[in-house]
Order: sequence, then structure tokens, then C-alpha cells
Amino acid sequence: MSKTITIACDHAGYELKNALKKEILNMGFEVIDCGTNSSETVDYPDFAKLAVDNILKKKSDIAVLICGSGIGMSITANRFNGIRAALCRNADDAKLARQHNNANILALPGRQIDVDEAKNCFKIFINTSFDGGRHQKRVEKID
Repeated sequence: MSKTITIACDHAGYELKNALKKEILNMGFEVIDCGTNSSETVDYPDFAKLAVDNILKKKSDIAVLICGSGIGMSITANRFNGIRAALCRNADDAKLARQHNNANILALPGRQIDVDEAKNCFKIFINTSFDGGRHQKRVEKID
């Protein structure tokens, strides 16, 4: 896995993005921050597409997207072939997203998750491997 993580958010995810970005840097990763860089209202699809582009261009293997519910960011990201964005609200979601779905984007609900749980989701997400096996054919069907 790349030592570079892409992160992006809309206005509702701005505070969580900053807290999570600091944690990611402290863990020794490089971070590509695709914005937004304030709590001023913006359109989440613009920022999701920037992050997706980094994965598709192999600038990073993993991205974190944050909006108010996490739904808009995950829907936008999942419109691109090769992207598997998983909305995760807890560590179990994050673990299964990697084990069973080989997710490459962690989508978080900025207004519905606390910072510690988001950090835990990220740690589980990056430290969990895809199980392959019976799950491989399912992932292939997605793409």
C-alpha cells in the first residue's frame, strides 16, 4: 500500500478532515489534501472527483472522503470504474469494507461520527487486507 493518503471533504466534513489529517500525518503517511479548506458551503461532488482522480492516476491507493452524512461523497465516488467507496460509521464497517469489498475509499459522515471513532475507522481500514477468495468474484462483478 502506498504511503500516500488522499483526503477530501465538503464544508460539513471540514473540521473532521483537519483532525483526521493530523492523525494520518502523525502515523507517518503523506497526505494529498484535495480540500475544501473552510466551512464555507461547497458542492461535495467537486471534491470527491478530485480524490477519485488521485486514486485512478495512482497518486495514492486509499482515500478518505467526508461530507455531512458520507452518502453524497460515496455515491459520487462510486460512479467511477475501479472505485469502491464504503460509507463507514464504525470499526466493524471499516473492517468489512476492506475484507469483503476491497474498498479503496473510506467515506465518513462528518456530522454523525466523533473524531475518535473516525480515527479508529481509518486505522482499521488501512490495516485490514482484502480476504479475496469467495469475495474476489463479487468485487470483479462490481467493476
